[in-house]
Amino acid sequence: MLPGKARFMLVSGYLGAVIGAGFASGQEIVQFFVVYGGFGLKGCILAGALFAILGGVLLSGAHRHKKSNYQNLLQTWLGVRAGAIFDILLALFLFLGISTMLSASGAVFYEHLYLPKGLGVFISYSVVMLLLFIGKKGLIASYNILVPIKIVLLLIISSYLCWGMPHKEVVSFTAFGVPAGQARWALSAILYVAYNFTLAMVVLTEYQTVTSRRDGVIGAMWGGLILGVLVILNYMALTRFMPTVIHYQVPMLYISGQISPLAKNIYTLVLWIGIITTAIANAYGITQRVAHFMKIRFQLGLVVCMTLALPLSMLSFSQLVGTIYPLFGLLGIILMLSLLLKEGKDIVGEIYYNIEQLYRTRRR
Repeated sequence: MLPGKARFMLVSGYLGAVIGAGFASGQEIVQFFVVYGGFGLKGCILAGALFAILGGVLLSGAHRHKKSNYQNLLQTWLGVRAGAIFDILLALFLFLGISTMLSASGAVFYEHLYLPKGLGVFISYSVVMLLLFIGKKGLIASYNILVPIKIVLLLIISSYLCWGMPHKEVVSFTAFGVPAGQARWALSAILYVAYNFTLAMVVLTEYQTVTSRRDGVIGAMWGGLILGVLVILNYMALTRFMPTVIHYQVPMLYISGQISPLAKNIYTLVLWIGIITTAIANAYGITQRVAHFMKIRFQLGLVVCMTLALPLSMLSFSQLVGTIYPLFGLLGIILMLSLLLKEGKDIVGEIYYNIEQLYRTRRR
């Protein structure tokens, strides 16, 4: 595979996993960055750097250990017993993540398109099933198609909100409160990366078999840097409307509506695509695990997992998010620490070995 194509696939996979309903809605950016005022920009930069570093280290480790699924990689980092426990917890949250995204789709249809919630749930259920029915090829192909559309629309609207909208049209206030303890902006950025990287790991490890180590690392790092840029753009757009945006469940839809009704409708599409790409990542991860454990075909496992997720999807989206996301964050912190300790140590050792060999060669 050509290096450029391989790196593009990695970038699409990374962006598809992270830019889901929470990011596209603007709620994540408000809660983790915007509320910290000027310090939030430092948090955005830190988050982008962490996404790039962690993505590169993850792909490097996946190629070094020749692991193309997250279960085997977890056992390499944490050991067989701890890895198995972490795998079970992660599988549970991936399953609940499907319900959360289906519920989010229903909320978009009900609150913004004025259509029945059940219709939104059914359509997203059908789209995910259709795109994933051929397995890993479906995962990669769907990301290669959906993610560029989502990113282009997101860039256009966010950029216009940052620099194109005349100042007089911005309805906002000039002062807002910053949470006590200004140093918390760094902790907030780390937590944001932690719970997003958990799902990203499930997707990125699948690219080990279709990329070289060099292309995988470069593609993942580019994906992390682009994520950082998108976080900064959304932060700048949302900051112009503080503190008004704090009172909205979907802040980006509110500020898109300040441009025009058409812009709001376009951003509704961005939000829904974000929901679908996140649902795809969750569904692929849990289906792969269930199919392997039950010794059944991937397609049958997909039908089982998606169908079992339907009852929970009828619960409130905000209720599901409030329960699941904090626990995802805890898993993410454990994952980040194990990744950096295990792979970071190996990378430092490899660099030291290469330097030592170079020094000995020159002495001869």
